[in-house]
Amino acid sequence: MDLPGTLATALTTALFVTAAGPPAAAAPTERWQAEQPPLTTPWTEEVGPDNALPEYPRPQLTRERWLNLNGLWNYAGSSEPPETTSEQILVPYPPESGLSGVQRHDDHMLYERTFTVPPDWQGERLLLHFGAVDQRAEVSVNGHRVATHEGGYTSFSADITDALAPGAQQRIAVKVSDANENAPHPVGKQRDEPGGILYTGASGIWQTVWVEPVSEAHIGELGVTPDLTGFDIGAKTTGGRTLQVDVRDHQGNEVASAAGETGAPMRVEVPEPHLWSPDDPYLYDLEVRLLDEHGSVVDEVGSYTGLRTVEMAEDDQGRPRMALNGEILFQHGPLDQGYWPDGIYTAPTDEALRYDLEVTKELGFNMVRKHVKVEPQRWYYHADRLGLLVWQDMPSLPIDLSVPPEETPRPSAEMRENYRDELVDMMDQHHNSPSVVTWVPFNEGWGEFDTAGIADLVRRTDPTRLIDISSGVNCCYSLPDSGAGDMYDDHTYVGPGAPTISDDRAIVDGEYGGLGLAEEGHLWPGDPTAYEMTGSRAQLTERYGEVSAELARITRENGLSAAIYTQTTDVENEVNGLLTYDRRILKPDAAEVRAHNLAAIDAGTPGGNR
Repeated sequence: MDLPGTLATALTTALFVTAAGPPAAAAPTERWQAEQPPLTTPWTEEVGPDNALPEYPRPQLTRERWLNLNGLWNYAGSSEPPETTSEQILVPYPPESGLSGVQRHDDHMLYERTFTVPPDWQGERLLLHFGAVDQRAEVSVNGHRVATHEGGYTSFSADITDALAPGAQQRIAVKVSDANENAPHPVGKQRDEPGGILYTGASGIWQTVWVEPVSEAHIGELGVTPDLTGFDIGAKTTGGRTLQVDVRDHQGNEVASAAGETGAPMRVEVPEPHLWSPDDPYLYDLEVRLLDEHGSVVDEVGSYTGLRTVEMAEDDQGRPRMALNGEILFQHGPLDQGYWPDGIYTAPTDEALRYDLEVTKELGFNMVRKHVKVEPQRWYYHADRLGLLVWQDMPSLPIDLSVPPEETPRPSAEMRENYRDELVDMMDQHHNSPSVVTWVPFNEGWGEFDTAGIADLVRRTDPTRLIDISSGVNCCYSLPDSGAGDMYDDHTYVGPGAPTISDDRAIVDGEYGGLGLAEEGHLWPGDPTAYEMTGSRAQLTERYGEVSAELARITRENGLSAAIYTQTTDVENEVNGLLTYDRRILKPDAAEVRAHNLAAIDAGTPGGNR
């Protein structure tokens, strides 16, 4: 089955006001052109300086006025911090990617560009936002440092108003350092020398850069925590006296409203609540206004939420199971690594970013595990709208997989501090997505430390979601089972694993499968690898059915609560994806895979799922 074009888009994306494109950067000595990646995707040729991810990047706190700074920036990179730029790079594609026009790793990077402040923004505060920069960034505007940030997976912002120069044109410089696994920061699977289950690094600016005007008093952040009858909402504001929230249904009708003082949490009850679930991913639109002491509106933002809860429950045999909205639901989905042959960490277009999730949904899955990577906020927005439960991994600290587990050093104090800080920031920044139902701090013991203590930190930070504290606790580099969290997570290849309940935690197959098929003409350079190779699409489909039937049996007999199949796509030399790395071929038969997946969900859901 060749893709894309065979799967209809189930849901449309929301419309946001977008800028016409950033002003051109000053011309360097070397003009930009895209490099040819080892593999292209159906979207590679759509990308250029005038349309680099033009969509509004923050769906859960929207404003009408904004300026996208994606596009061409002046660039320099080397093993030492550069002082001047001599190339161009297409932001926000990492330098290692073909789409960036650089296609190499640099330990030190310098980005520069100018932009013009629109005339009607004069007299307002100006905020500069970065979706993500890996790993350490120092930002200056007109020579004035406005922000420093460490950690490659979290967003950051700066009020640059006081650094603006007279006139409209302003100059931004971003100095970045990224040593991949040689730095004391979470890196996930990024490596200087990729191979096997470790992949090409993605340095520098890899998510959208943008600016927006705000009033002196404005809303900085929103926190929305839903349940089955409404939601609690809070906001971080600069100034203002009152927060007013209006809730609208799909037809634009106001169904609820509330108001309260800034700085205090507020409760919004929703009459006749329409709950969010994978089968019915209903979202309410929110209009949030900040009022001054006279009752005048000084700031207004848009957002959304879905009403749902996640919790532990017991089935009719008294076994601990995971539940959604008070009902036990078997969660079944693929391991999703979020890598692209043309953009590495950055999907070439928003359509491409959404595409993997659409395929996942079409194949009958109701969940996806985002594996040791954090995506742009629009990815979670698409999951919210499509109705896919998300298990969100924390990217792991560096680990040398060539060293035996008993000889592997545990993280330094600096690494532990960086991990904790970025973990909390990551959870806070994706708190509002109803699709996110489980946090996964550690994977197979990579960089694992103080397991029970980290579980406590996660619980304090977000008591509303479940915790899979150590995915693959039975294997690899994992520390002994701490008993913490809400589930015992087994990794068995090809499997599926057959854990048994031994305490009050649910049991899950956090990884299984890994059935491979090498599709000639769609392979990354190097030797293809998988946990079990098959010789044809028909054989892959047959083996998927056999493994799925065994999964359904284990689920019924052992009380399994969830299972995660490896994996959504091939990634570099790994060819155990349902899709090829270039997203051009779905390898097994779609209808048969969907039928097997729905049967597995039914096997673990009391009364069936349909």
